[in-house]
Amino acid sequence: MDSLKNIKIGLYSLTVFRNALSDDVVKSFIRLADTRDGDTENEVLNYCDFVSKIYKSENGLSRHIFDLVTDDENVFINRVSSSEIIPDVFSDAVENDIEVLQSLADLTSEKIKSYIKYSGFLPSYRTEKIDIEKEYMKRCADIGKYGYGIYSKNYAFYIEDGKITPVRHPDKIRLSDLADYEDEKKQVIDNTIALLNGKPAANVLLAGDAGTGKSSTVKAVVNEFKDDGLRIIEIRKEQLREIPKIMDELDSNPLKFILFIDDLSFTKADDNFSALKALLEGTVSAKSGNVAIYATSNRRHIVKESFAEREGDDIHRNDTIQELMSLSERFGLTVTYVKPNKQTYLDIVKKLAEQENIKVTDDLLAEAERFEIRKGGRSARVAKQFIDKVISET
Repeated sequence: MDSLKNIKIGLYSLTVFRNALSDDVVKSFIRLADTRDGDTENEVLNYCDFVSKIYKSENGLSRHIFDLVTDDENVFINRVSSSEIIPDVFSDAVENDIEVLQSLADLTSEKIKSYIKYSGFLPSYRTEKIDIEKEYMKRCADIGKYGYGIYSKNYAFYIEDGKITPVRHPDKIRLSDLADYEDEKKQVIDNTIALLNGKPAANVLLAGDAGTGKSSTVKAVVNEFKDDGLRIIEIRKEQLREIPKIMDELDSNPLKFILFIDDLSFTKADDNFSALKALLEGTVSAKSGNVAIYATSNRRHIVKESFAEREGDDIHRNDTIQELMSLSERFGLTVTYVKPNKQTYLDIVKKLAEQENIKVTDDLLAEAERFEIRKGGRSARVAKQFIDKVISET
């Protein structure tokens, strides 16, 4: 097993990609390579443990090692993303590290099994030919599209304990799934394209009636452009004070980010109101060119007004009302969603039915109208609920 031991020693020499030594598959391989020649019992034990770890990774060995390289956040990729000069010593270390990891990625199960003097069953694993250095340098050259670290493999995130955390199963909705509201979608798409192209992009408020597709539009736009370097981080209202810290963290990242705040509303006394208002006014942290805030609200002016506030407990009534309206006006772009009329509602039902290969008939549309009456009003959400009902009853 000398060739395995040589790979093991090479792994110990990793510097830039030293995080790989903490990976379960790599650690299991090292245990296998450390097995004494002729110790068949431990050779079988450690080999099968190695294969088991590969199976758990849900990829073959080659793809797993490739992902270790491309997902790794290290001193080299940080310099690349910041367009800093790369010292020769770093380049040399990267070349060595990738060569070592390539040798592990190319190691077949047949090769290892040939060393083990055991006549019983030994499992196999998949390998494939991947030029890791070529692909990695390609990603480095187009890092604004691929990203690195957790942003390489994931595109949707949330905040947990102050940390940006990947969403395991993000919503897969696409723009093609959204019926109608073409003008509204176009405004959001155009602003997002400006963000991706490094042009001035507005913070966006998607406001209007419930169930009209505001949140779905944001998620669908991200799904449409995630392969172009767009990422989304969902932030709850009570986490708004963490946005400056998040923006500082993202400032030098080559990717583009949407900070998404869903179903936004405040009372005037809400401390988070002042935090978001200050952020939208343009603090130093808020001016990062790779980040835009997208928020949805069922209220055009976001802040809940009481009749007392409108009628004038405050001596300066006009100042109070202006304060209530000022937050929504600080979004550079407001896209208004209104409940569909009868024809638009039925058009949405038709499109959703066609997507599900449901025949559109007069009876179907009549039932859709009765359904929306029972639901208390028309909306894209109600249309989707109706089609889901039809599917479940088929």
